[in-house]
Amino acid sequence: MIDLTVDPKTRDKTVAYCREKGITLPTFAMMQDPQKVPGKIKDRLKQIGLWDVHPANLYRITWKNEPQDAGGLFGGINYRLLPSSLTGCRAPIVVVVGRWFPTGAHKVGATFGCLIPRLVTGQFDPRQTKAVWPSTGNYCRGGAYISALLACRAIAILPEGMSKERFEWLQRIAGEVIATPGSESNVKEIFDKCWELRKSGEDLQIFNQFDELGNPLWHYAVTGSTVEEILQPYLARGQRLAGFVAASGSAGTLGAGYYLKQQFPKAKLVVGEALQCPTLLQNGFGDHRIEGIGDKHVPWVHDCKETDFVVAVDDEIPIRLLRLFNEVQGRRALVAEGVPQELVSELDFLGISGIGNLVASIKFAKYNELTDQDLVVTIATDSMQLYGSRLQELTAERGAYTEADAQRDLQLAGSLSIDYVKELAYYDRKKIHNLKYFTWIEQQGRDVQELNDQWYDHDRYWQGTFNQVEKIEELIEDFNDRVGLL
Repeated sequence: MIDLTVDPKTRDKTVAYCREKGITLPTFAMMQDPQKVPGKIKDRLKQIGLWDVHPANLYRITWKNEPQDAGGLFGGINYRLLPSSLTGCRAPIVVVVGRWFPTGAHKVGATFGCLIPRLVTGQFDPRQTKAVWPSTGNYCRGGAYISALLACRAIAILPEGMSKERFEWLQRIAGEVIATPGSESNVKEIFDKCWELRKSGEDLQIFNQFDELGNPLWHYAVTGSTVEEILQPYLARGQRLAGFVAASGSAGTLGAGYYLKQQFPKAKLVVGEALQCPTLLQNGFGDHRIEGIGDKHVPWVHDCKETDFVVAVDDEIPIRLLRLFNEVQGRRALVAEGVPQELVSELDFLGISGIGNLVASIKFAKYNELTDQDLVVTIATDSMQLYGSRLQELTAERGAYTEADAQRDLQLAGSLSIDYVKELAYYDRKKIHNLKYFTWIEQQGRDVQELNDQWYDHDRYWQGTFNQVEKIEELIEDFNDRVGLL
């Protein structure tokens, strides 16, 4: 359970601070349905950019932003329905698009879910406490941004091997940026840095996406209900939800899958990971190039008992499809193959991890022999907006992208198979859950009783956490009433 104990003294000081800074907070209801956002906030949003450091942009933490970089308000859900001409499988694949969140990635929502409960209860003092955001990429960007909107100091931690776009932007937003050794797979080095900071004596709080229950809670409440809304017209036509697919990563986005399994009990939750670091599939390790899905451990916030499939993706496939989807010769080849020109022209809505999720979705659909009556839903966490330098690096490494390259990559896309797909039995899931012990009990000092509760007292633990949304909503509304600006 998330600690919602109120410290009235600090809360009241924070209320005064937010009143002074002009800060109010969106409720979960507003993030689900931004038509509920107050009119005075909408008037401000008409004047500011999607990434601007302005507290009104807290109200743009939603999947329903207008797809424009400045002055946009709210509209329909940002998603794409991918046809078989692109995917090579019969089942339509729905991709929910994170490009139109502030910072260009949905992780900003997860950081809101982690920080805001502490802010509105008075457990976090934005006037003097630093917020530490350890991450393999977008989460620390989202945390640094939320901190800037709330006028508090932040420390962003991420591996040195991440794309230069991330570092360049963070240097402008975060008070301090720490680059740890390695890349996607080097999560322990991030945890080690957190322990070093804890021992420094500084006034700080660490919001670790891998063990903060506010991470999956936000996705359960907001992403899950958003996907359910997307599905309604398809369900009315007799189609059904076959599965929700998301990379392991911090396991936060899987929260949407837990929600969907509550609503659609026959749907499957599918977890993707890199074949080069097959932690869930083979209890393995390694390095990979699918940016945004840190691994070598099972996140504390991963409900393993609700996980139905694991799909490992060879990282060479997303890297090659990245070029196919974005290079001129690749797009020409896709159009010639019958993929609609309108879709081809906007395939940059898929970042590297989004392509990885797409590949995992295709493999899941083929493994289960899904038909055109089945729907598979996945997430594009971010877009090519954050990976332009990767295309330049691939050109330097492999040469200019030619028509022959495009034809080879088309064949690759069309030949995706069902290898490295595992349907989990009861004890497969328990084996994955048990891996948490080595990271979280031995290394990070978590309580073994809580680990057991996650498995043996499953419903009370997980649903008890997700049912806290209503209480957090009440705390946000009370906080806004005290600030008095709405």
